[in-house]
Amino acid sequence: MSAELNHTIVWCHDKHASATFLAEMLGRPAPHAFFNFLVVDLDNNVSLDFMEKSGDIALQHYAFLIGEEDFDAVYGRIRARSLDHWADPARTQPGEINHHFGGRGVYFPDPDGHLLEVITRPYGSESEA
Repeated sequence: MSAELNHTIVWCHDKHASATFLAEMLGRPAPHAFFNFLVVDLDNNVSLDFMEKSGDIALQHYAFLIGEEDFDAVYGRIRARSLDHWADPARTQPGEINHHFGGRGVYFPDPDGHLLEVITRPYGSESEA
C-alpha cells in the first residue's frame, strides 16, 4: 500500500496574510485560490491550504526541508523582518540556529503563531555530533 501526504489545512485568521507570509519566507510562488482556500504549493506535490476561522486557533508546527543556499535566503528574510527565531522548538535559544545532523535549522512564528521550521538535513540523517 502506498500513502503520500497530499495537503493539509492551515487554520488562520487572515488567509491572505498567512499564505503570503509563508510563500514569501520560503521563496515559493504566490498562493493561489482553490475553493475557500489559499494554497501554497511545495516541491514534493504537497500543498498547505490556508483557511480562515474566527476564534482560537490550535497552534501547529510545520517543518520544511530546504537546501543550504535556500537556508541562507530564508534566514536572511527572518533577520530582515526582525522576526523572533530560535534554535529549538521550546524557544529557549532565542536568536540562534541549530546544527543538527550536520545541517542547519531555525524556528520562527507565522502571523498566527504557528511554529515554522526550516532544516537543511532530515532528522536522523546522521549521528548527532
